[in-house]
Amino acid sequence: MVVLNRIYTRTGDKGDTALGDGSRRAKDDLRVEAYGAVDEANAALGLARLHAEGEMDAALARIQNDLFDLGADLCRPPRPDEAEAEHPPLRMADSQARRLEAEIDAMNAALAPLRSFVLPGGSALAAHLHLCRTVARRAERRAVALAAREEVNPAAIRYLNRLSDWFFVAARVANENGARDVLWVPGANR
Repeated sequence: MVVLNRIYTRTGDKGDTALGDGSRRAKDDLRVEAYGAVDEANAALGLARLHAEGEMDAALARIQNDLFDLGADLCRPPRPDEAEAEHPPLRMADSQARRLEAEIDAMNAALAPLRSFVLPGGSALAAHLHLCRTVARRAERRAVALAAREEVNPAAIRYLNRLSDWFFVAARVANENGARDVLWVPGANR
């Protein structure tokens, strides 16, 4: 259970912050950048949800919760003894990425194959989902950069990779199953 009695602590006034394990890192550390980009994706998703209804909104709500799980995972560097801890840290599970895959497959079944690249736009929901896609890709790049330097849960990176695909397909669904997709016309303005 999280209890926040005070929002500001002044402990980061000199440019560092506490990770989930209590250790401190600079605010521009790759680990902080990675979970910060995940937080930004979650905020963009909150904007998208303003335009979503029904099952789409429910799916986006599940993803928002997953993104908090992902932030919790990334803010705690893995330790070899964590499985034996009294309270092991929350880690992303492969089942979360598999759920995204199943949802992508279900959404994609109703869509015509693409014959061109899709430009962000169409409906308000689709435009917001494309923004979510690009922020998720940035979070993935940050997590991959972090993984090149220190250990990162591989399930976290797999989830981010699937997530941007999920947002792309969901944007097409939000565009009346692709009917309102805005297609790229190469060289159209030469």
